Parts: sequence; C-alpha cells; structure tokens
Amino acid sequence: MRFMVIVKASKDSEAGVMPGTELLAAMGKFNEEMVKAGIMQAGEGLHPTAQGARVKYSTGQPAVSRGPFNFNSDLVAGFWLIQTKSLDEAIDWMERAPFGGGAEIEIRQVFLPEDFGEALTPELRQRGARL
Repeated sequence: MRFMVIVKASKDSEAGVMPGTELLAAMGKFNEEMVKAGIMQAGEGLHPTAQGARVKYSTGQPAVSRGPFNFNSDLVAGFWLIQTKSLDEAIDWMERAPFGGGAEIEIRQVFLPEDFGEALTPELRQRGARL
C-alpha cells in the first residue's frame, strides 16, 4: 500500500523559518532508516505559500491567485511518499518522525489503478502505464 504523508504547515514554516541543524540531522537519520527499510519512495519540504499559487477551476477561465495564503491547518509544508503493508505500519513509522510539539501530519492512501474499477478502461490503463 502506498501512502502520502502530508506534513502540515506551521506559522514558522509559512514565515520561511528554516529548521535548525539538530532537526535536519534527526530528519535525515529518520529518512535514512525509512530508505534502508524500503519504505520511503520520496520526501520533500515545500517553500511557504508566499512563493506559490492556487488555480481554481469553475465555469470559464481558471482563476489564479498567488500566495501568501492565510494560515490555516490545511496548508502543507512537506510530504513523504511511502510504501508499507498497511495503514497501521505507516502510522508506526510516522510515530517515530522527529517532530516536536504542535506538529501535525496526515496519512492518506494513494489510489491504485484497480481502485477505479470499470471506469478505468483497458485503454486508460495502458496510457497510465506508458506515462
């Protein structure tokens, strides 16, 4: 099972405050453990929303707005893409992440092609496999 682990933004991450050496070292060690265990497929931190944009789709032309965006608990500061045998295993790994008080993550399962059933026709499956 593949999971995206979403690291929620904080006021510090949105202000562009970079983590200190101690946290970077602890995070590097944690990432290395996940790589050695065959769990981690990708993981990155994200710049603050001040350097980003949103595209909202409705009828007509998409509406683009540039950051910064108001701070709320839905903003994302980073992510991991991991592969584990179950949600419980993903949780076990993420409980070991070197975050301090107030940090929050969200773990979401990634869809597999078979999850879409008949709506994902053989032609669409082939296109996805080529990509």
